[in-house]
Amino acid sequence: MKILVINGPNMNLLGLREPDIYGKQTYADLVRILQEKAEALGVEISFMQSNHEGALVDAIQEACPQTDGIIINPAGYTFTSVAILDALKAVAIPAVEVHMSDLGKRDAFRQRSYVREVCIANCMGRGFESYLEALDILVWFCSASADTNTKPE
Repeated sequence: MKILVINGPNMNLLGLREPDIYGKQTYADLVRILQEKAEALGVEISFMQSNHEGALVDAIQEACPQTDGIIINPAGYTFTSVAILDALKAVAIPAVEVHMSDLGKRDAFRQRSYVREVCIANCMGRGFESYLEALDILVWFCSASADTNTKPE
C-alpha cells in the first residue's frame, strides 16, 4: 500500500510558526514520526510540501494511479482552493483531510473547507496525532476496499 502525504503553505515552518497553535516540533519531526508509523504498519509513505497551489495540484494528479491513499493538509488553501478540490475529485484516490489545529475553534473564515466534501474523513485539532489518525484510517479503508474487491461474488 502506498500513501502520499501532501502539506500546503507554511507547513515547512513547523516549530517556528505560531508554536502556541502548531507546537514546537518541526516538519522533519512530522516526517520521521509518520515514517516510523508507516513502517510499523507495513505501508510505503512519501511526502510532498509546497507553498504553491499548482504544485499541490500537480502532486495530486501525479499520484494517480500508483497511490492508494492521500493524507492532505491544504493549510491556507483549505478555504480557497477549488483547484485542489477538483484535482482530488479527478483522481478519485481516497483522501483524508488533516489539520493540526481545530479549525472549528478558530477564525470564522476557517470554517469552510473546500476539500472536505471529497475526503473520506477529517482529522484535526490534535497536532501530529491528527496525521497518525489519518494514516490509520487510510490503511483501514484501503485494506477494506481491497478485501471487498477480491471477494468472490
